[in-house]
Amino acid sequence: MSNTGKALLLAMMSFVGLAGCASVQPWEKQNLAKPAMTFDRDRLESGYTEHIYSSKEAASGGAGIGGGGCGCN
Repeated sequence: MSNTGKALLLAMMSFVGLAGCASVQPWEKQNLAKPAMTFDRDRLESGYTEHIYSSKEAASGGAGIGGGGCGCN
């Protein structure tokens, strides 16, 4: 492959890689904070799911930001 072919391939790959990047303006952030944009839409259902999961795994935590594990340390 020639150098121009490599450069063209590299340019096309970087355009494809940067296609998903976008800056969000402060007045547009309200759309991202809508309840429909969350992973768990129903808080009650996600609470039940977490309770069932922790009962089956015999451990609690680990679904949030920090904590979890068996506590062996």
